[in-house]
Amino acid sequence: MSQSPGRLRAETEGAIRWIVIDNPARLNAFTRDMWDAMSGLIEAAERDPAIKVVVLRGAGDKAFSAGADITEFAGNRTGDAAREYDVINHRAFMSVLNCRKPTIAMVHGYDFGGGCEIAICCDLRVAADDALFSIPAAKLSLGYNARWIRPMLNVMSASKAKEMLFTARRYTASQAMAMGLVNEVHPKAGLEAATKALAAEIAANAPLTIAAAKASIDEMTARPEGADYARLDKLVEDCFASADYAEGQRAFIEKRKPVFRGK
Repeated sequence: MSQSPGRLRAETEGAIRWIVIDNPARLNAFTRDMWDAMSGLIEAAERDPAIKVVVLRGAGDKAFSAGADITEFAGNRTGDAAREYDVINHRAFMSVLNCRKPTIAMVHGYDFGGGCEIAICCDLRVAADDALFSIPAAKLSLGYNARWIRPMLNVMSASKAKEMLFTARRYTASQAMAMGLVNEVHPKAGLEAATKALAAEIAANAPLTIAAAKASIDEMTARPEGADYARLDKLVEDCFASADYAEGQRAFIEKRKPVFRGK
């Protein structure tokens, strides 16, 4: 992974794995190497049984991410290089979208282009009141990969997705919340605390139940007419057969908080 001019870095805080988009000199724009590093960091979080929630954030106080580093476009956005760059982009987006653990984007400041798409690929988005969202492809005559539009349709209507792509408009946090792009908006000073509280609330619940719910929603959203109900039913059955289910019942009877282990 490239350490200059930007990098992705992972930090662990209890059950939370933070993935930090660290390129503040360029408003946390993604370099090619940063896109390439995303899938490995997501896979590492998936493998770690102590991690219950993955949170993506931008370094510094000005941006989640301004998108792809436009200074690399001359080398990465023409001919065969453009196709390879799209493959790397797509792998990064899909690793976040398909992460088996719950994902949250903690968004402050600018969240543009590919940075906005990464946030859209997360399960939930918590925004500061200074957040601005935009996909400005139409201002650059960039063809927006059809595969990246599906995650948009998971969080907003087709009409709003068209508006966002046709106009290349910038949306405030309150506008983004109204259109379904954002789950919560908080004052910037309280954003991190609110995100940690949400992550802790999720982490305290039964991992098998959350995994089954996430898989079911993602499967039925992606394949509404051909969902693999056999696989989804097995995930639900695993919940009822688990030690965590027995623990949940005991905790309810004993009037205490359950301690779930994902087993």
